[in-house]
Amino acid sequence: MTGNTITTANLLFAYSAYFVGTASPGPSNLAIMSIATTSGRKAAFTFAAGVISGSFFWATLATLGLSATLMAYSGFLVAVKVFGGLYLLWLAFRSGRSALSAKPRATASPDGDRPLRSLYVRGALLHLTNPKAILVWISVVALASPAGASGQHMAAVVGGCLGIGLFVFGSYAALFSTSSARKTYAALRRWLEGCLAVVFGIAGIRLLTAHS
Repeated sequence: MTGNTITTANLLFAYSAYFVGTASPGPSNLAIMSIATTSGRKAAFTFAAGVISGSFFWATLATLGLSATLMAYSGFLVAVKVFGGLYLLWLAFRSGRSALSAKPRATASPDGDRPLRSLYVRGALLHLTNPKAILVWISVVALASPAGASGQHMAAVVGGCLGIGLFVFGSYAALFSTSSARKTYAALRRWLEGCLAVVFGIAGIRLLTAHS
């Protein structure tokens, strides 16, 4: 195979791996689903934008080779795990409190600037405090980029993966903010919030207790 063919194959393989990892159920996707059903499409898109921004931050560090350097420092990885685990436990507490409440938790007006900013920050924090996001980007960049890769090639790697992320997260936000999805959520709210509490809680505990 020619060099161009190998490079293209590496890119497609990296895109496929990133799509599978991004589309698989995880804290970010579950949070987007929950926000879409409780607060609507605009709120879900805003939260998803925060997640994408966090992903872009790690992607930039990975392409510059800085993320691998940071991962070499055990203190950095421990700090990310602690913040990420505590944040997931906080999400578990919010979902659990909603599940135990007879009324849905109050949602902010999607037209207010401050609530949207808050959702954006929450989305970014969820991804910035996820050690797996760092490892995924290190793997994707290493997988898709041969030695001495050009800046144009690296831009194709990052741009393509971020485009996939936008599609996946945006699809979750659009699908779960439909009227039928929101009606289903309203009927099964306490059960769904309880499941979210368990998932977030388990993820947070596993992150806090995982060995570096």
